[in-house]
Amino acid sequence: MNRMRQYVIIGNSAAGIGAAEGIRRTDPRGSLTVITDEPHHTYSRPLISYLLSGKVTGDGMKYRPGSFYADHNIRLIHAAAMEIDAAGRQVLLSDGRRVPYDKLLLAAGSSAFVPPFEGLDTVRKSSAFIRLDDARRLEGMLDGNGRVLIAGAGLIGLKCAEGLCGRASRITVLDLAPQILSSILDGGGAARVQSRLESRGIEFRLAASIRRFEGDTAVLEDRETLDFDVLVLAVGVRPNTALLKGIAEIDRGIVINARSETSAPDIYAAGDCAQTTDASSGQSRVMALLPNAYMQGECAGINMAGGEAAFDRAIPMNAIGFFGLPVITAGHYTGEVYEKNTEGVYKRLFYSDNRLNGYILIGQVEKAGIYTSLIRERTPLDTIDFALVCEKPGLMAFTREVRQARLGGGAV
Repeated sequence: MNRMRQYVIIGNSAAGIGAAEGIRRTDPRGSLTVITDEPHHTYSRPLISYLLSGKVTGDGMKYRPGSFYADHNIRLIHAAAMEIDAAGRQVLLSDGRRVPYDKLLLAAGSSAFVPPFEGLDTVRKSSAFIRLDDARRLEGMLDGNGRVLIAGAGLIGLKCAEGLCGRASRITVLDLAPQILSSILDGGGAARVQSRLESRGIEFRLAASIRRFEGDTAVLEDRETLDFDVLVLAVGVRPNTALLKGIAEIDRGIVINARSETSAPDIYAAGDCAQTTDASSGQSRVMALLPNAYMQGECAGINMAGGEAAFDRAIPMNAIGFFGLPVITAGHYTGEVYEKNTEGVYKRLFYSDNRLNGYILIGQVEKAGIYTSLIRERTPLDTIDFALVCEKPGLMAFTREVRQARLGGGAV
């Protein structure tokens, strides 16, 4: 009788959960261990700002039901993975235990990047904002009248600002870039979102950088000073790749193929720590996005358990909202542009070489899934009515042949 295979997953968020579910669909019997350095049930990281604002509770943040681990016969270990012994096929934990594996997945996510600011150690109250414990720590620092300075006007910083609205007397967001959300929006789109945030009392200092901290005062490069009571560091994140240093190929992230395999035998990676091919541009990059993380993890799990799966359609994509203003972006912004810019709609579609490359939608985001499908599938635009897609996306924009291929049967 064959010995049960031992599966080990380092990471308990979207990629790790996707892998666990992929494994169990393929191998219901094998030994499955999930290792996490957080003392929590799996939770949805994008919801931590809603925990601050009181829109969700701790239970409401669960990414899977409370019975998930028991239902899937998963051994959950709350400890930090300190080292991977690839030769001995073991993971060394912070509590001294060694966990053996036949197949290993690293889904360790990313960590907050903290620049070496002069005087940062003199700040009384500061926190990152990427984990549940960060949100709870920050919650404990607030007294309703405090002044909050958020360093970073990216997704993390702005969602934090939204979550804090009404819980602080002043919220100021500072960033070195001349616009907010510089990694995902163009200038026009950024101005729209910034206007919505400013209408709720959030202040901005853009094209500004911190020279040093003097206690609870930030001294900027232009000598302006900003006093605060709480500092939030949301400058950026870095993939957690250290466990595979010297074991597998690492660039900005852990390099994986379409099967989520690393260059090391029987070791896989998925999620925010992994680097793979962007289907919209052909470039190899880290795409720290929950949907990609889950699908990469699921793909890894199926392959770890002896199945066959590939995920080669990862694209950068964000679906967020600020005070009821929805924002969805995907792909890359090169080529010709179709634009619609009215009071309630900001739409930009980028296309070249008979393909849709990317899009920005703000306000009216209906049918964004059609655009995403066109990018992922690299659908030739001459097979659809592109003008109809621009104005009113829907299945009828595709030719009859394409509709039949996608829906089958009697599609007309």
